[in-house]
Amino acid sequence: MNTWTLNGLDFSPELNLARYLQNIRKYPILDQEEEFLLAKAYIETRDEKIAYKLITSHLRLVVKVVSKYRGYGLPVGEMISEGNIGLLYAIDKFDPDKGFRFSTYALWWIKASVQKYILNSWSLVKIGTTAAQKKLFFNLRKVKNKLNLVEDREMSSPVLALIADSLDVSIQDVTDMNSRLSAHDGSLNATIDSSSETGSEWMDFIADKKPNQEEIFASSEVYCYRRKLFKQALSCLNEREKDILCKRRLTENVMTLDDLSRVYNISKERVRQIELNSIRKLQKAVMDLS
Repeated sequence: MNTWTLNGLDFSPELNLARYLQNIRKYPILDQEEEFLLAKAYIETRDEKIAYKLITSHLRLVVKVVSKYRGYGLPVGEMISEGNIGLLYAIDKFDPDKGFRFSTYALWWIKASVQKYILNSWSLVKIGTTAAQKKLFFNLRKVKNKLNLVEDREMSSPVLALIADSLDVSIQDVTDMNSRLSAHDGSLNATIDSSSETGSEWMDFIADKKPNQEEIFASSEVYCYRRKLFKQALSCLNEREKDILCKRRLTENVMTLDDLSRVYNISKERVRQIELNSIRKLQKAVMDLS
């Protein structure tokens, strides 16, 4: 069974969420007996047409679960897609003989998929690794709403102790998680002042104090050795050859063949020959020294 499509049904509602929500209402909700018979038949046959009926009748359950997680600022369409994936897993694991309705069983798979997506997407920094931390992440906002706590300054020591006790975690855990939930990740590519014409981003003001590649290479032993070798090899050239080679290849302001021909009162072709011969002599000297 494909993770994203089943019998032609697309489980990716991001393209048009409103149309998706409207379309899933046309699928009938199964009664308990029909659901049981279909689940039994699917276990025996693994027929996708049967799975299609079971899954489409519970797509609204996914939307209902996702609606409880709107406060995390993540795309609803993506959360629905993740919830649908959990629904697909549930259909393969469900055993109707245990006496539970499929919706009861699928609910846990849907919530697990949605919560995993939220934990992985809400922040670049991992939010929670233990069961207690995950429970704290998904219940802290709910508890604060029940206590009518809106501002962080209202989180006094007695309130922190009350929340920690109700969620069976430490006061420090509550404090840390509250700080994380109050400050979402920011982008370094965000502009500092949207009204400014420069469009400067936060990243533009972060200084990189590490040495660049040229500095690293210049300080390396290999570079020092090669530089010493090159200086020794230059001794094989006479003064005119050194001067022409340096002014043609080893300076930023390179002189033209025409300029050097006037300096040494020789033809441009002769300057070119001296340059090439100097390179060959230098290469041979380097090989002999190494």
